[in-house]
Amino acid sequence: MNLFKIIDDLQQIDGEAIDRLEHASRRSFISNLGKLGTKAAAVAAPIAVASVFNKATAQSAMAVEVLKFALTLEYLEAEFYTMGLNRSGLIPANRRDMFDQIRKHEVAHVKLLEGALGLTANQNKPNFNFSAAGIDPFASYENFVFLAHAFEDLGVRAYKGQAGNLINDDAILETALRIHSVEARHAAVVRRELSDLRNDPNIKAWITNAEGSPAPIYAGEDNTTHAGVNIMGIAGKSKEAVTEAFDEPLTKEAVLAIAGPFIVM
Repeated sequence: MNLFKIIDDLQQIDGEAIDRLEHASRRSFISNLGKLGTKAAAVAAPIAVASVFNKATAQSAMAVEVLKFALTLEYLEAEFYTMGLNRSGLIPANRRDMFDQIRKHEVAHVKLLEGALGLTANQNKPNFNFSAAGIDPFASYENFVFLAHAFEDLGVRAYKGQAGNLINDDAILETALRIHSVEARHAAVVRRELSDLRNDPNIKAWITNAEGSPAPIYAGEDNTTHAGVNIMGIAGKSKEAVTEAFDEPLTKEAVLAIAGPFIVM
């Protein structure tokens, strides 16, 4: 792994990426976000402390499996946004910067994960069938945004679901959760775009209860108990408010059951 090359790549995407550690929930982030492509959205750039993935870092066998799993999802997202941006006339001119910035983030995630695993560029990249859900996401902008929001929400839950498997790899866990934060911000922006396209205020930047489509992605999002404690009972908040405050994990098996049809090995 060329540590300095990764730092240089990230700096080209966001000159302050290495110096800034920014943490925000979907809800707080969306409150001051204009368009992701604007300077105000620079905090959504991939955050990386490059030493996390130094070759000297001791990675457990479990951590390696988690990184491979995460890389497959990042390949999928990077390829999806690249294809969308390359499809002439698909993405409106005033939204291209937004989706190009998301694409850059996904490409940066791919490079980080490949570096961590000692892989060359695209070494483990599978082929993808983005029409596996029965719609062609490149036939219309609404189709593209719909599938984008599904991939982003799925990615958020996938990263959350692997956190416990990295408990013995603190540095990798920290960076994985930072990537999780970036994915959540992507999801917030894309969900808002879908809401505008469909003129549907019920599609918010965050998830309420287990509402959403395709339904399997949102199963269990209405959970209100964390660490054995019913949050509603101690916070005095509604179920809606409590569910909006947490992204629920999905197991690797559940994620692959949903994403598997899109992945052609």
